[in-house]
This record gives sequence, C-alpha cells and structure tokens, in this order.
Amino acid sequence: MKSTTSIENESLKSYPEPEVSEASKKYFNGDTLAAEVWKNKYALKNGEGEYFERTPDNMHKRIAREFSRIENKYPTPLKEKEIYALLKNFNYIIPQGSPMAGIGNDFQISSLSNCFVIGVENDADSYGAIMSLDEELVQLMKRRGGVGLDLSSVRPKGSKVHNSALTATGIVPFMHRFSNSTREVAQGGRRGALMLTLSSKHPDALDFTKAKRDTTSVTGANISLKVDDEFIKAVKDHTQYIQQFPLNSEDPKLTKKIKAEDLWDEIIEGAWKSAEPGVIFWDTVQRESLPDRYHKHGFTTTSTNPCGEIPLCPYDSCRLLAINLYSYVKEPFTEKAAFDFDLFKDHVHKALRLMDDLVDLELEKVDNILKKIESDPEPDQYKNREKKLWTKIRNKTAKGRRTGLGVTGLGDMLAGLGIQYGSEASIILAEKVQKTLALSAYSSSVKLAEERGAFPVYDENLEKDHPFLNRIKDEAPEVIEGMKKFGRRNIAMLTIAPTGSTSLLTQTTSGIEPVFRIYYTRRKKVNDSSEVTGKQYFTDENGDKYEEFAIIHHKFRNWLSSKGFTDEEITQLKPKDLDKLIKDSPYRQSSSEHIDWKSKVKLQGKLQKWVDHSISVTVNLPEKTSREVISGLYMDAWEAGCKGITVYREGSRSGILVSDESKKSTDFQETIAPKRPEILDASVIQFLNNDEKWVAVVGLLNNKPYEIFTGRADDSFSILSKVKKGRVIKTKGKNGKNRYDFQYLDADGYKVTIEGLSRTFNEEYWNYAKLISGVLRHGMPLKYAVEMIDDLYLDAPTLNTWKNGVKRALLQFIPDGTIPTDNLCPNCKSPAMSYQESCLLCNNCGYSKCG
Repeated sequence: MKSTTSIENESLKSYPEPEVSEASKKYFNGDTLAAEVWKNKYALKNGEGEYFERTPDNMHKRIAREFSRIENKYPTPLKEKEIYALLKNFNYIIPQGSPMAGIGNDFQISSLSNCFVIGVENDADSYGAIMSLDEELVQLMKRRGGVGLDLSSVRPKGSKVHNSALTATGIVPFMHRFSNSTREVAQGGRRGALMLTLSSKHPDALDFTKAKRDTTSVTGANISLKVDDEFIKAVKDHTQYIQQFPLNSEDPKLTKKIKAEDLWDEIIEGAWKSAEPGVIFWDTVQRESLPDRYHKHGFTTTSTNPCGEIPLCPYDSCRLLAINLYSYVKEPFTEKAAFDFDLFKDHVHKALRLMDDLVDLELEKVDNILKKIESDPEPDQYKNREKKLWTKIRNKTAKGRRTGLGVTGLGDMLAGLGIQYGSEASIILAEKVQKTLALSAYSSSVKLAEERGAFPVYDENLEKDHPFLNRIKDEAPEVIEGMKKFGRRNIAMLTIAPTGSTSLLTQTTSGIEPVFRIYYTRRKKVNDSSEVTGKQYFTDENGDKYEEFAIIHHKFRNWLSSKGFTDEEITQLKPKDLDKLIKDSPYRQSSSEHIDWKSKVKLQGKLQKWVDHSISVTVNLPEKTSREVISGLYMDAWEAGCKGITVYREGSRSGILVSDESKKSTDFQETIAPKRPEILDASVIQFLNNDEKWVAVVGLLNNKPYEIFTGRADDSFSILSKVKKGRVIKTKGKNGKNRYDFQYLDADGYKVTIEGLSRTFNEEYWNYAKLISGVLRHGMPLKYAVEMIDDLYLDAPTLNTWKNGVKRALLQFIPDGTIPTDNLCPNCKSPAMSYQESCLLCNNCGYSKCG
C-alpha cells in the first residue's frame, strides 16, 4: 500500500552512481566521508547496485511516507509534511541503522530491528539446544540484526554429561563457535554483530574473562561479564564468593568457592590489555527493568545487544531512533544561546509516536520474512526452524511494543551553549535534558495508550513501587495517574545507543560522547615552493615542502564562523593557530583524551536514572593509565548506578602488548633485497578508484608480495578485468630502461602478453607504487606495509581511493589473525578503527561495527 498524501509523487527513478556521489557530497557541503557513508549504507538500491535515491532528502521523503501511512491508521495522525520536517537534513529525528536503510525498502526482505537477544527455553543446556542458538543467530544476522546471547545455562567445564564425552567442555569452545558463525555471516558485504554474556556466578567465569586476552580469539563477538552485587561486595570486603551451576538452583550440581578479588583482577587485566570483557552490573539491570516485572509473560532479561544499550529477554528486539540535541540550541555560540525545552518536549512526544509506528512497520517486515520463508523451495524441516524463530520474535514484539528512543550530539549541544563538557554545569544540564526526554516520552506513551491501546500484557499491579516509575511520579505525578487510567503503549522505550554512522550524517558529536578529535591534519607534498605562497606548509628534514590541510570538527567550524572567520581563513589555519583558538573556545579540554574519567562516570550515572534501558558509552583512557585506576573506575560506576561500563586504554588493542625488552635493539640494520628473478608469478585484484574500474597486479616472490602495479581497466589493463593470475616478466625497453610485461594463459590455453605495465601510470601513482614495491622487496612485514600506505597523506580523492585499492590488494596476502581484526576495518580493510561509545568506528570510511 502506498501513501496517497505523498509529498512528492514520482515513479521510482534510478540514478547513476557518479551522480549520487556528487549530489550527496553537495548535500553534505563537501563532506566526502558523510556522503560515502550515506550512499553505501542507507541509500535505496537494488541487488544489482542501481541507486533509486540521489540524496538523503529522497530517503527522508521515503521514510516520511511510510510513517504517515502508519499514522493514518490511528486517531489524530501526524501529517506527512510534519514528519518530513522532523527528519529533513538530519536536524531533529534520526532513525538509526536498520530503520533508516529498511523503512520503505522493498528491495530487501530484512528486519527493521537493530538488535535481538536469543536464548534457550527452561535453561536447557543440551547440544541440541546450543546448536539451535547457533542457527538462530545466523538467521537473524542475515536479516541485518545484531544479536545478544547469554551462556550462563551452558554446563561448566568438567561437568558430567550423558554421552561419549563423559564430561562437558565448558564455555570457551562455544564462544569460538558462535564467534566463527558471526564472522561467516559478516562475509560478502553482510555485517555480523554478537554479544556474549556470562554470569559471574558461573564456575567458568574466569575462563570466559580470559578468552579474548590475546586479541586473536573470539574476534567475532563482544563479551561482557554480568556481575552481581554480591560479587562486588565480596571484592570490596576481600572475601570469598560462591559460584554454582545451575545458577539459580537451590540444590546446585556444582559449587565452587573463589576469592572474589582473583576474578576481579582478571576482569581489570582484560580491560587494561584489550578493552574486554565489559562489565554489566546485573542486579542494577534487573532492579531497574520494567519488562522484568512481566517475567511470567516471558520478559525475563538475560543478555544485551552487542553494544550493551538494550538489555533484552529472549526473542525480543528493539529499533533505535535518536534526537539531535544540537538542533535545540537557539543562537549557538553566542551570549544568547539557550536550549529550547518547549520545542524539545514537543518533538519527543512526536518521536515516541514515530517509534510506536516503527513497531507496526517492523511487524509488517516480519510478516514479509515469514512469507518469504514459506515460499522458499527448501524442505519444511529446514524452513520450520526459521519460521518458528521469526514467529517467536513477532509475538514478543507485538506483546511488548518495545522502543529505543535516544539522543545524539550532546557534546556539541554543550559547546553551543558555552558549557565545558565534563564540568558540573554540563552534568546538571545533561541530566535535565534527559529527565525532560523521559517524562515527555512516558507522557506520550500514555497518550498513545489512550488512542491506540496499551501494550497487550500491561498490568498496573505488576509495576507497583518500581524505582523508575517512582522517579517519574515524583517529577510528573500526572503521568502516573494517566497510566493508571489508560495504561502505557510501550513496555520500555528509552536508551542511549552508539550513533557512530549517524553522527557522521548529523555532523555532530556522537551520542553523549565528547568530540573525539577537534581537528587532525593531512599533508600533501608540493614540488614548487611558489605553490604554497600564502598557504601553510611543513618542511621535512630533507627540505621537502608539504601543504597542510586541517580536517576540523563541523561544529567547531561553526564556532569559528561565529567569531568572524571566513571559510577561506578557516582553511588556512595552522595546527598551532587551532590549538590556541581551541583554548579560547567552549571546546577547551573537551575532546575525548582530555575528559576526566570521574566526570564521565558521574555523567553516565546521572543520565542512567532517566533511561529505562541502558547506555552505551566508552571511557577513553590514556595509554599510561594503571590497572588500579580502571579498578576504581569500575567501582565508581557501580556506586553511581550505571548498568554497565566499558573502557578503552589507548593502544590496548593494537596487537601483542607485552614484549621482551631484552630483545629490543636500537642498532640500525641494513637490509638487502633479494635479486628480482626475470619472471615472477602474479595475482590480479580488481578495485574501484572513485567511479573508475582499476586493477592491481601483485608480483610474488616465494608467494609473498614483492612488487605492485596498478592501472585503469579502461586503458591497456582492460583485458585483465577477468584475469586472476599470471606472471610479470622484467625486460629492457628500447630506451634501455626496465620494462615490465604481464603474461597469462587465456581460456584456450594461449599465452597473452600485455607490454608495459607502467604505461597507464601518471607520475604520482607511479612514484607511490615504486615506494611500496621498494619496502616490499626489502622485507617489510605486510602488516606494517599496509599501515604505512594507510598513513600516506593523499588529499586528492582519486589518490585516496587508489590508496584504499592498493591496501585491499595487499591485504589478500595477510593470513587471518596477522592483523588484529579490532584494528582492521572490515569494509575498507584499513587499520584505522577507534573506539567510540562501546563501538568500533573506522576513521577512514565511516564503517561502524554497531551503528
């Protein structure tokens, strides 16, 4: 069914990819990264790669039409134009991830849910039950959802089993199984995301905690330990702690006494070394969970989604939507700056309506998935498993109508108001904003219950004296009175989720995080010093000059403009100028490396009081941070009422962390490249350089890259577009210089020779290729060669895409695990990943593991 009140009635029209790139880049005011993220992740396109949206404006009209269609089913519907105005330009309301890509998208049969949790019935721990979980997580991930899975029902290592093994293998082998399944789904353009959790009460908790210590194990999953209050108190009191299995049994089959501090020290060691495991304060989660009051209806929370912001019961799911806080600052960066609470309240009411509409849209999507399963030609014995899975998800979605309304842009909101992030004033204001959101959302849900009906299992008696509702009662008793009369439309509705990709599109800070970096610099070599006259430049030790470009945070540019700087003047600012300006700006001491962790934890704890789900946030710490500081941080987070905590110590996930100092040497050792044979075997890799098809020919010596050639496929390389391997022959040309020819066998077994591989190079490409070939010939490990290529300062868009293509070509020869996958972007293969909001974000292409 199509809306009849459409803003723009037009037939579906396709656009060529170059036009989409150019138009979306213009839409984002020249921000290539934002344009590419939108085009690749959210623009409407079919399976053949045809684009049917030219800019995000087309996408926002598509989403507005669908929301309006659902609104028209109910009383007092929002108008399509009003919905479109809320979405337009990413100003106010932003559906995240799956909803943005999937609403109104008939080309994909996928879910609109960002996250799911699965589980076994009655804590079954048989192989059959565990294998069913493995199948279910794959089925969900292929529909785009991230999955959470608790392992606490799995028998601990050494337990008796009634099969030929005699004893159970424990938790860790199943961690590897689920991780590997996730990595398999992540291949071929799909993205898998998995959270594995375990209770601290489980006898295998220590093994679970240490499972990812070397950064090469369980790489397809995030892991978090669910610690209870009893455990935390035992750590503080230096006493013993009892583990048992089954966890909640009054007559457990296995009990184990441990020194609580021993397990705690391993948790801290893991956080210090590799940022995992995260910690979930499970008793706090359950005390504060409204859905858990409905445990008899199947709403017992067991795990969280991959980034920890949505604790869920098995087979429930959640959809995410964020409100851009910066857009509610009136006259930002001026003395008149103020937060528009009236507009904010109005928009929160409408945002919650749209979130409830999103539940209806998801139910439609699940129905389509069930129809697709029914029509599939495979035998019923296979189809029935997937059908049963989605039926359970549909029932739980309809029963609770759970939503995930959150915020983004807090860091820029504070700066726009002239308030320093992390200050006492910033925490007070942030709490006021989140409290306003919570009260307005719950008020809206009560109004929706009056108009549309309460969620099916709503029962006022089950929610008596709930701490979250008591806080609402103290601030807005009329909301609770309305709830007693009409009920509530949604079982739970608030979160603060990672907004990695979303923040690139809003061009703001992410979630409740501070700005990651206010600026960073790139350099481009110039051959003629006259070219940099009047411009900033850097001169290296060889006297070579490089023009410097500052990549500046969008809203800091706005502050500069408010101080009278023109775009041209901003472009010419040198790093030392920027550093001085930052000190005089509202962004002073407000980037992630400057934020005091105590203020970050205090902020999270204050906001958590007004979030009925949880908060995804990462505390970034300097490399020299001690284990004792991290231990104190975790204790402070528990005492502040946080539901979970994740830290990232700078450099802790870059590979092997501990080295033998005695083996280090500062002596310079010269290397001699092996002489090049006349003939080298070669592999051919195809890639895109902007919109052009290119190929890379990698010459191999002893099966390792020795040299590389690249060229455009529409020139003399066109014949290589379908060639996979051949050989490179080194000869002398008529001018006496070296010439490299490529030779391969065609389909009929005839030798085909392409003369002069360097023919299509322009000078800059050729110089960089010679540099890369030189370091390869002298034996630089591929890991470091790729990192060197990634660090090349290439400002021209074509050079950047050429660089990415060369990296992809070389990465084909790196075995899995050689480069830690936490640092390697699965999209662009660049080792440019950083931690933001419990989420990995690629600073090269904008890929986000969980955004």
